Amino acid sequence: MPRYVIERQIPGAGNLTAEQLKGSSQTSCNVLQEMGPTIQWVHSYVVDDAIYCVYIAPNEAAVREHAQKGGFPANKVMQVSTIIDPTTSE
Repeated sequence: MPRYVIERQIPGAGNLTAEQLKGSSQTSCNVLQEMGPTIQWVHSYVVDDAIYCVYIAPNEAAVREHAQKGGFPANKVMQVSTIIDPTTSE
């Protein structure tokens, strides 16, 4: 199934408290549960003014539906074409 990176532009994201991040995570998980097993949140990276999320989903529309239902921005949704890591150099 395709993997996606979602850019969520959220000013001050890097300053969100643990409690705020927990609340967002709970909202996301609740929406995912409602949507069924075809979409999965892998993990997210929180930076200064954005959150970058990695999802496994059947298509971009499912990723955008999750964002809409959860009230999250999805400023950019990019399908991953290839994953590389240090073992790629071997």
